[in-house]
Amino acid sequence: MPEKKKRAPKKSSGKFKYLVIVESPAKSKTINKILGKEYKVVASMGHIVDLPLSKMGIDFDNDFKPEYVVMKGRKKYLSDIKKDAKTSEAIYLAADPDREGEAICWHLKNQLEKTGAEIYRVSFDEITSKAVSGAFKEPRQLDMNKVDAQQARRVLDRIVGYSLSPLLWKKITRGLSAGRVQSVAVKLIVIREEEIRRFTPEEYWSINAILMKKGIEEAAAPLFPAKLVKYKGEKIQVSDENKVSQMVKEIEKEKFIVKDISQKEKKSYPRSPYTTSVLQQDAFNKLNFSASKTMSLAQRLYEGIELGDEGSVGLITYMRTDSVRISDDAREEVKKYIISRYGDTYYPATPTVYSSKKRAQEAHEAIRPTLGLRSPETVSAYMSSDEFRLYNLIWKRFVSSQMTNAVFSVLAINIDAGDYRFRAGGGRLMFDGFLRPYREDGEKGKEIEEIPHLEAEEEVLLKEILPEQHFTKAPPRYTDASLVKILEEKGIGRPSTYAPIIKTIINRNYIKRLAKSLQPTDLGELVNKLLVDNFPDVVDDEFTAKMENELDEIEDGKVKWVSVMKEFYGTFVKTLETAQKKMSNMKKQVMTTSDVCPKCGKPMVIKWGRRGQFLSCSAFPACKHAQSITTGVKCPYEDCEGELVERKSRRGAFYGCTKYPECTYTTRKLPNEDEPGDIDSQSVEE
Repeated sequence: MPEKKKRAPKKSSGKFKYLVIVESPAKSKTINKILGKEYKVVASMGHIVDLPLSKMGIDFDNDFKPEYVVMKGRKKYLSDIKKDAKTSEAIYLAADPDREGEAICWHLKNQLEKTGAEIYRVSFDEITSKAVSGAFKEPRQLDMNKVDAQQARRVLDRIVGYSLSPLLWKKITRGLSAGRVQSVAVKLIVIREEEIRRFTPEEYWSINAILMKKGIEEAAAPLFPAKLVKYKGEKIQVSDENKVSQMVKEIEKEKFIVKDISQKEKKSYPRSPYTTSVLQQDAFNKLNFSASKTMSLAQRLYEGIELGDEGSVGLITYMRTDSVRISDDAREEVKKYIISRYGDTYYPATPTVYSSKKRAQEAHEAIRPTLGLRSPETVSAYMSSDEFRLYNLIWKRFVSSQMTNAVFSVLAINIDAGDYRFRAGGGRLMFDGFLRPYREDGEKGKEIEEIPHLEAEEEVLLKEILPEQHFTKAPPRYTDASLVKILEEKGIGRPSTYAPIIKTIINRNYIKRLAKSLQPTDLGELVNKLLVDNFPDVVDDEFTAKMENELDEIEDGKVKWVSVMKEFYGTFVKTLETAQKKMSNMKKQVMTTSDVCPKCGKPMVIKWGRRGQFLSCSAFPACKHAQSITTGVKCPYEDCEGELVERKSRRGAFYGCTKYPECTYTTRKLPNEDEPGDIDSQSVEE
């Protein structure tokens, strides 16, 4: 144990000597099993101190000093922790190893200093016996640069949120919100929707020849396709059906002669272990998990899963990271596993090391299975189906990342038909390498065309020619995966923020899910327009990324957080003053309709509310009748004269009949609803 300084050791209650504080009960259970009876591990249930909800809580005249208060619902937890602290020889703060975890520990330290116990910080990337025991052998002091970076983010988001949200209440309706990062995410989704609306499809054609080797009985001859790629040595693109018909007639008259054949060996390289953003993208594309669901499941795997007699075991390393680094111990363990299970040829002569992005926090590791490297099949019985699927994804990615390259033999054949050149391609897998874990799991990848043995100058026969019409497609709407990818590419947000961003903008009714994609609502587009027109810097991609970089510099100790706040606030407050005067007041912009209020007979008008537009009686407030705007689609139930209207529930948007409760028809999707664009395979803010 660390040598005590200044204070004499306190008398223990006899039940435990040391108090350990983590965020969650699941995490406390796993760590308690590792540390033993001398330690009592308790949960703070996340943040225990924060800015007040009822006001800004920032002293602008005193270097942006935050007014911290014990959060509602946390006083009992804090009281219990203080009681335990009074009988402890030492207190260990063991929140997550990131800025937010450091800030939680700082707030706890401030609350517990008067108890007289020595207070230490311990952190670890995985909840295993070796990692936890090692951290407790070398406790440290709080990293105030990390604390200041988190404090700056919290104050920055509070200023933006508590300044812009009331302005939106005043100009549109109560209950709306804006935020430094969420508003940029909404802007990206709105821009994509505008691109889709402006898009005009363009026609183009492809021509494929179905060929067969000459001299073989037709019934036994394997067929293979070849694609038209050039005409008279130039790339060809045809957008006219008549021209295609003419070309087909010309091609059908020609002999198909093999001009050249090339066969090359092509390597396919393994990918790095998961970072947070890439895990969220893969989990969405392969498992259909939202970003929020992925992080919730990953949290459980990190904090501990009950493995029978073993008790609670942390199965993955910390799941909020932008680093691809792995420890030497992990590399050595996976090496032994690969060689034991697959053989020497599956492990490279030189271990594979991946480079993280410039701003990655290299103190962290990539997301990987914890030491012990429990294979998915050995723990599947103890997990839910979704927990297993995510763990299996993480496991395969990590193991494969340390394996040898896969090798393919790739064949390319150029075949001429007069002035027209066709190209056929094929190949086969020579060595599966890092693909082995995936192939064992039933993932075979893209099938490769099989082509018969051919020689140069050999004639092949045309079996069929297939012209096909195509139209260019609008850019796809963002999904959870593609939105996370673009946010990361632009430097907007950090690993811990991606999932909450998406959840927030959906909950605010700025965005709705359409199948797997994200589509802005009318309200989202309106709020975005007002913010873009009046706060161009706040919702600017580059400005938001610049702020993220400055938060990183605070963590690195290069700049002071107060100076960053002063620079931001000086410009922001002037923009806010101008917007309060010039921003359009949507409350005054009501649209009349031909509908009549069923209660008083006055005309109905369209107004804006926190769920979008709605119909309101023009006699308001004398008459308070209001109703949703119908879709114009009649209820499909027989003998029902109602129309479908969009409604909200805890599970998201749906359509219901206006005759409810007499008619109970509901649907998630309107009949013949058009979906433009293909689908590609502490709160973040106030």
